Amino acid sequence: MAVATLSADDARLVEGLRRGEEAAFSTLLDRYHNTLQRLARFYVPSQALAEEVVQETWLGVLQGIGRFEGRSSLKTWVFQILLNRARTKGERESRHIPFSAFADPAADPDEPAVEPERFLSASDPQFPQPWAVAPKSWGASAEQQLLAKEARSYIQKAIKALPPSQREVITLRDVEGWSSDEVCNALGLSETNQRVLLHRARSKVRRALEDYFEKGPKAPR
Repeated sequence: MAVATLSADDARLVEGLRRGEEAAFSTLLDRYHNTLQRLARFYVPSQALAEEVVQETWLGVLQGIGRFEGRSSLKTWVFQILLNRARTKGERESRHIPFSAFADPAADPDEPAVEPERFLSASDPQFPQPWAVAPKSWGASAEQQLLAKEARSYIQKAIKALPPSQREVITLRDVEGWSSDEVCNALGLSETNQRVLLHRARSKVRRALEDYFEKGPKAPR
C-alpha cells in the first residue's frame, strides 16, 4: 500500500497535538468521539466498558502522536488504535470471539448473499435459476417507516447480529459514511474483501427488513 500524504488539515492537527494545544485535541474529540464509542461497543459487553476503551484510545493518541509517521490519515490512525484496544478488551471480557474473526472474510468464506432456495433450479425447463421468491416491495411508505424510531432500532439490532467483520464494514460504510479506501486502511482489508463483506452485510440487513415490513417487529435472523 502506498504511503499516504497527510492533508493540510491533518498536518495542522498533528503539529497542534505535538505542541499540546487543547484546541487541536478538542477538534479530534468533536469529530470522532461518538463514532469511536459506537465502534467500541461492538467488542465489549457494556457501554461503560466502551467508554473506557475510548478513553484509553485518546490516551494512546496523546502518547503516540510523536511517533505518528503519516503513513495513513490521522483519522485512520486514531481508529486503528481504537480497534486494537477494543479487541483486546473484548477478549479479556470473555466474549469468546476469536481474534481472527475480526475483519476476516475467511470466517464465512462460502456464505451466499441470498439464500439458494429463493431461486428456481438450474434444471428448470422454462426459467433456469430466476427468482422463485423475489425480493418484496417495501411499498410507497418504506422511507417514512425507515425513519421511524422503531425501524431504526430494528436496523441497529440487525447490524449487531452480524458477524464481527461484516458489522465493522457496514457500520463504517453505511452508518458512518466512510469511503471504501478509509475502511480498507482502518481494517487492513483488500478492496475485494471489503466489497464482499459489505455485500453480505447489506444482504442480511435487507432480509431482516423484509421481515420487519411484512410481519412487524421480531428478533432479526
